Amino acid sequence: MVQALVNVSEKTNRVLNILKAKYGLKDKSEAIDLMAELYEKELLEPELRPQYIKKAEGIMKEKAIKVGSVAVMRKRYGK
Repeated sequence: MVQALVNVSEKTNRVLNILKAKYGLKDKSEAIDLMAELYEKELLEPELRPQYIKKAEGIMKEKAIKVGSVAVMRKRYGK
């Protein structure tokens, strides 16, 4: 675990206290961890690789195969 001495504004301090109370956290360190986790989920979504985007676009252009029921599919494809 990394330790850091940080200076926060009064407003940030109030927000950390609210998070502590709302989520039943032990200290402001846990509140900061929660804020970082929420920020990561909200704003740091990983971008898709260009190769994946091209592959997905190609798949979306393909024509769908109508199979029908599982019985028809098994009969057609021998399983």
